[in-house]
Amino acid sequence: MTTENAVETVAVPGGTVTLRDARSGTSRAVDLMPFEIGRTPVTAQAWTAAGSPRPTGPAGGRLPVQPVSWFDAVAWCNAASARAGLRPAYRVAGRRVAWDVHADGYRLPTEGEWEHAARAGSTGPTYGPLETTAWTALDDVPGPQPVAGKAPNAFGAFDMLGNVWEWCWDYADPARYADYRVLRGGGWADPRWSVRASVRRGSLPEARLEDVGFRVARGVVGAPGGDTAQGWSARRDRERADVRGPLPLGWTPLRELVDHPAAGEVGAATGDDAPHGAGCHS
Repeated sequence: MTTENAVETVAVPGGTVTLRDARSGTSRAVDLMPFEIGRTPVTAQAWTAAGSPRPTGPAGGRLPVQPVSWFDAVAWCNAASARAGLRPAYRVAGRRVAWDVHADGYRLPTEGEWEHAARAGSTGPTYGPLETTAWTALDDVPGPQPVAGKAPNAFGAFDMLGNVWEWCWDYADPARYADYRVLRGGGWADPRWSVRASVRRGSLPEARLEDVGFRVARGVVGAPGGDTAQGWSARRDRERADVRGPLPLGWTPLRELVDHPAAGEVGAATGDDAPHGAGCHS
């Protein structure tokens, strides 16, 4: 599926994915509606086609666009949606970003969507041998590689693992890491243990890191004005951020979610935690 001036997507069937939190030893099942996800990470060519300035990373139309911040990705999604005649998914007011779950425009996938799309029905740590499906440290390459250069998963999506880390919609943990956002998938320089479907990292939403890009999702997945969709819940975010009493060392709760709640703001999800650059770790 393609939309003019934007990206090609593949259909992802609905289903259930289990998200695991290695830090707490807990897990939860997430039920997902059908949606679409980018066939590849957003490329430099697609990035500029939506009217965005050329990124500072390596040149090449088929390379994943990088480095881009979470805020950059959100702005691009809205711009690409407008150019394609779709309803933009985000309302942006400074650092506050709200998701219209009833919009059909481009957006970042939730963690549940990302992992479901990456696994594509598989149950192991990867959807295939990394040597044939992902650009990692095993390949000893100096930077990102053109997209779709290795084998896709069963849904027809390329580079879900390796090449560049990909931003997701969710907070990393609004109790511990304030407004850090989630990264998934692993990059070209990461070792095997870091390139798994369940591994999650996080970083500041304004951070631009050399091995970080993004992939889009599409699909109406909630009612107008809704504040829950595809494994994300604004209420759960607020509850997680509402930490009372003495704080454990290093915790930085995102109190603005509690003090100034707004429907549709970024949510938390789970996975195997790992550090990333200046990002969070557990």
